[in-house]
Amino acid sequence: MTASEFSNELINLQDSLMRFAYHLTADKDDAKDLVQETLLKALKNCNKFVYESNFKAWTLTIMKNTFINHYRSTILQNAYNNQKKEGYCQNPPHATGADDPSSIFISKELEKTIETLDDNLKHPFKMHHEGFKYKEIAEILDINLGTVKSRIYLARRKLIDQLNREAKPNRGIKALSHQDCK
Repeated sequence: MTASEFSNELINLQDSLMRFAYHLTADKDDAKDLVQETLLKALKNCNKFVYESNFKAWTLTIMKNTFINHYRSTILQNAYNNQKKEGYCQNPPHATGADDPSSIFISKELEKTIETLDDNLKHPFKMHHEGFKYKEIAEILDINLGTVKSRIYLARRKLIDQLNREAKPNRGIKALSHQDCK
């Protein structure tokens, strides 16, 4: 695809891009900004477009990813600004709950439950909990990235199921749902 054909395709997609942008942002001015940013990114990355693939889908994916990245950065910025304004952190790193006996009990129960997992689930889960990225875990354990992700997911599910079976109302442990651990 030549540069002029690429530009013509982008021009022809502007109406579709505007509709999708408005669907994402629900604001006309934000939608225009998103379309403009999408067009700019598409032009900058024209060499990454695979000829004879779906041009519209490729462009809409750029838009969706741009919107998601902007949304995430806005959320992080708002959280940081709130922290500065109010002088506290919603999840301070030092707040471990060490003073709360129920937190200590729950932590010990969780550690015991983690140790009951099969090694192929336990090791990736513990590494992820310690802060390793999925890719780092895959390299260290010499397994596929998808395998790491599925093992961590399965470990979470098994932990939730096992903790829910063991939880008793008189011990003050709230039953967990799979949504709580995402």
